[in-house]
Amino acid sequence: DLTTLGTIEPYRMFTSRAEYRLLMRQDNADLRLTTQGRELGVVGDERWAALQTKVRDIETARRELEQTRVYPDTPLASQLNAQLQQPLTRDHTLMELLRRPEINAATLQRVIPGWAMRADVAQQLEIQAKYDGYIQRQQADVDRLKRQENVPLPEDLDYAGISSLSNEVRQKLTLARPETLARAARIPGVTAAALSVLLVHLKKREATG
Repeated sequence: DLTTLGTIEPYRMFTSRAEYRLLMRQDNADLRLTTQGRELGVVGDERWAALQTKVRDIETARRELEQTRVYPDTPLASQLNAQLQQPLTRDHTLMELLRRPEINAATLQRVIPGWAMRADVAQQLEIQAKYDGYIQRQQADVDRLKRQENVPLPEDLDYAGISSLSNEVRQKLTLARPETLARAARIPGVTAAALSVLLVHLKKREATG
């Protein structure tokens, strides 16, 4: 907002203004930011070692969840069926079961002999499992935006002359003069459809020289 729109009043920071909030969660802040802190020299060896251990534990536990299958008519399935609205009729991985609203990490640790993990690791896996579809879709949006980041918008681009854009979008783009398509995408009111129109317009402009 500050780099593309400017502000004429005190700027308030709200989580609702953050892009891709499903990826920028409180629970994964250490996973996202500790590496950057290490590169900047503000994360010590002890903190760095703790992160490495956590990442390794998450990867190991996730692999176990994805590789361990539960089959119907087994003692483990009977214990899990007591928690499920519908009994198991086919085999499932533990990760698939963890995606169900009735099952959580504590349930799995209770019914699987000898299987245990740290609370922070269990929390991370449970969140990743239950929000997996939404997280993947948002990550796809991020990847798509990254591919568009280097598409420049010419300084002399006449937004007012692009009739396929709404008046609101034309006004906002003319005022902000974003340098790239990615910056344009961050302007409130500039929709995915509007970005597609811009891409088509840029291709036509390039073709005509």
